[in-house]
Amino acid sequence: MQQKMVTTLAECPARRVPSGEKAVIPAGQFITINQSLGGNFTVTFQGNMYRIDGTDAAAIGQYVDVIEFSPHGGDDISEEQVWEALDSVFDPEIPISIVELGLVYRVTIDQENRHVDVAMTLTAPGCGMGPVLVGDVEYRVSKVPNVDSVKVDLVFDPPWSRDMMSEEALLEAGLFF
Repeated sequence: MQQKMVTTLAECPARRVPSGEKAVIPAGQFITINQSLGGNFTVTFQGNMYRIDGTDAAAIGQYVDVIEFSPHGGDDISEEQVWEALDSVFDPEIPISIVELGLVYRVTIDQENRHVDVAMTLTAPGCGMGPVLVGDVEYRVSKVPNVDSVKVDLVFDPPWSRDMMSEEALLEAGLFF
């Protein structure tokens, strides 16, 4: 998506990136939409970067693609659909999914209890956006058919490094040489 300037139509809750600090962008303000991926928006307002949740898209005159999965038949949780859900969660600062960034370390599916455990990390341990990303993962994975519960554990061992990124992510970020 190319950057797009819009005017807020209503007061809009946001989170400052990367601190995660809660903020409100007043109605009638010019903002620049930097990315619209994974059902959320990263915008610039008064020189600062903010993340706006897709549930607040109307406040900035936007629409969000809703994540939907087709039933795959049977009562089991599809591991492929879980990974598809995870791949739809994007880092708010760069247009790369958490899967391509190498932030997801492990997925464990308990078919009997219809539960999914996700072990993931952040690009930096002190990242204030951690709780936001965890919420995104919980929400998106819970949309997979037959999933009744999701638990996300933030782990920092091993520490994340760019070596964990896919080749596609390295290319997208301009780090592949």
